[in-house]
Formats: sequence, structure tokens, C-alpha cells
Amino acid sequence: MNHPTSNDAEEVVVPSIAALVGILLTGLLYLVLPPNVIIGPNWLLLVVEVVFVVPLVIDVLTAWDLSHAARRLLVLVPLGLSTLAFVVGIALFVLTLPSNRHATSLLRAAVLLWLFNILIFALWYWEVDGGGPWKRHLSGHRAPDFLFPQQATGEHWAPHFLDYLFVAFTGATALSPTDTYPLTRLAKMLMMCEALLSLTIAAILIARAVNILGG
Repeated sequence: MNHPTSNDAEEVVVPSIAALVGILLTGLLYLVLPPNVIIGPNWLLLVVEVVFVVPLVIDVLTAWDLSHAARRLLVLVPLGLSTLAFVVGIALFVLTLPSNRHATSLLRAAVLLWLFNILIFALWYWEVDGGGPWKRHLSGHRAPDFLFPQQATGEHWAPHFLDYLFVAFTGATALSPTDTYPLTRLAKMLMMCEALLSLTIAAILIARAVNILGG
């Protein structure tokens, strides 16, 4: 894309802002995680995310015309790093459980990791559905990976990031789809992973709380 078009402008402004905020929120959550569930300095993830997000912000606010591939890379790399940090956090949460007898610290870690889980998967749903926001826009927002109830009625409707955040929230709480259904194997696999991680956090928290109270 060497010359900006109206479609390019919509690609930058409409889909990007919410996703950028979501990515930065994962960095902020990592910043306040307890030391026992992180590796390295707690500010590192946020700094790395800012490095990737700044070019996207400049692209949104100025006439600088990044290619679609560059924009997607600048979103997927920090999202991948956030996912890795989250998975490591879950592993450390499990490994440090026997030595963690502080109920407040345990609850704090569990709640923050649960919120981390919701944000991470909301971003993945947003980026995966139909090949990403730009491809969804070009295809008329058909339902390739997730079927929202508005789409099921044949209504011309475009899901926003908040809709995917709702899907992630219900997946982490109900541990199953509610009003929005995964249609592809990739979407189903993502929802299974989210439910499994959410269940792991809840089960460990409950088991440890019972153990502490029983002791």
C-alpha cells in the first residue's frame, strides 16, 4: 500500500484503537502482578509493548502510511509476547502454590491473572476472526470464525472490540460459549484454551483457600 485510500484510513482508525488500548492494559496488568508469578522486571512487558504500539499510534494520528502487513505485525508480536508472559505467569502460579500461604497475595495473583486471561483472548478473538479486522471489513463482516446473534439474523452488523471482550469474559466465567458461537476449529481451540486456563486459576485458588483454612 503505497498510497492511502479511504479504506486504509478506516482500517487504521476504526479497528486499531481498542486493540492498542487492550494490548497496553495487558502490560499494566503485568506491572502489578505479584513477583512470584513474573520473570524479570515487572515493567519489561509494558516497555516492549510501547515500542510496538508507538508506530501504530503515529500511523493513526498522522499521514504516515504503514502497510497492512506492518500494522498486523506490530499488533501480533506484542500480543504474542503478552500471551507468553501470561502462560509463564500461570505456570509460576502453580509451581509457587505450595510455598504461598498468604491469602491476600494468592487472591491478588488469581484475580489479575484471570483479568489477564480475558484481555489476552479478547485480543486473539479480535485478531483471528475472519483473518483480522481489515479482512473482516473487506468481506462485509461475514461470520467466518465467530457467529454473533446479530449476524445469525442476517442483520448487517459489524462486531467491535467490546463484543469480543464480552465473548472472552463469558468464556472465562461460564467456561463455555453463551450467545456467540465458535464456528471454526481455530476459534473452538482458542475458547477451549481460555476456559481451561480460567478453570485452572479458579481450581487452584479454591483448593489453596480450603487448604489454608483447614490448616
